[in-house]
Amino acid sequence: MNIQKIIIASPLIKELEKHIAHHKLDKEIRYITEDAITEGDLEWADALCGFQLRKDTDYGKVKWVHSLGAGVDGFLYDQNWNENVLLTRTVCSFGQRIGEYCLSYMLRDTQAHQTFAAQQGEKVWKEFSPVLLSEKTAVIYGAGEIGRRLAEILSGFGMKVYGISLSGTQKAPFSQVAAIDSQFSFIKEADYVINTLPLTEKTADLFDKRLFDQTDNIGFINAGRGKSVAEADLLAALEKEQVRFAVLDVFHEEPLPASHPFWEHPAITITPHISAVTTAKEAADCFVDTLKRVEAGQDLENKVDIQKGY
Repeated sequence: MNIQKIIIASPLIKELEKHIAHHKLDKEIRYITEDAITEGDLEWADALCGFQLRKDTDYGKVKWVHSLGAGVDGFLYDQNWNENVLLTRTVCSFGQRIGEYCLSYMLRDTQAHQTFAAQQGEKVWKEFSPVLLSEKTAVIYGAGEIGRRLAEILSGFGMKVYGISLSGTQKAPFSQVAAIDSQFSFIKEADYVINTLPLTEKTADLFDKRLFDQTDNIGFINAGRGKSVAEADLLAALEKEQVRFAVLDVFHEEPLPASHPFWEHPAITITPHISAVTTAKEAADCFVDTLKRVEAGQDLENKVDIQKGY
């Protein structure tokens, strides 16, 4: 594929331009903010690189679209995609970042950080032993690159880790992997349930009353996509103590509106979609590497399967 004219659309255009310039590409590149792309830009370009673009963007005008993030639901979910257009995504340190994000909140739980902080505030000296992670079981939704890295990290602490995927294909380092259709075979054992799945037609509202009715006093962490969670059902599960606490990094609407009940719920921790931030350097390096492979006709590990949605 011959790529000569490229649009880079991002709030980080200055940083991206600096890092891409380091590669000395012999290309025409327009650096544009996401809301400033015109029909004329798309007609000019061979390729478009961005993430949170306008819903009315006509991707069919270019040969190749590259997502600056790991997720591609902004391009595919509830939209028609021209399958003549190549779609690729950024692959970098997401698994490690999400792994450390989840681990931090699980250790906060097992090491009783909040309890000891409350005791300190009340000047109370009350001894009890924290729980070891090796005594706990995690169920990770998503057995791809991110889910597997998270499983490696948790397994390193001696945890039993199950995986749930669309296919149910067995993969190390999970103890076992089940397909979504048979997910409840593992869910009753879970101390922690973690979502890393992409948003597709099959994963929208996956975490709903039917699922939470199978859980008992779990910690729930969502580092996947907000629309995978039925929000009212999660609130009900917290009230029923089917879910003990929830750590949420992604939401149906972002930024999360100030009026949303999640903000004031004592058992919910909110973070502003930072569990797998893409740095400008990582994004630029992945884009340039993918560009070289696209032009050389090489296999692309980060090519998106349009039918699967990831």
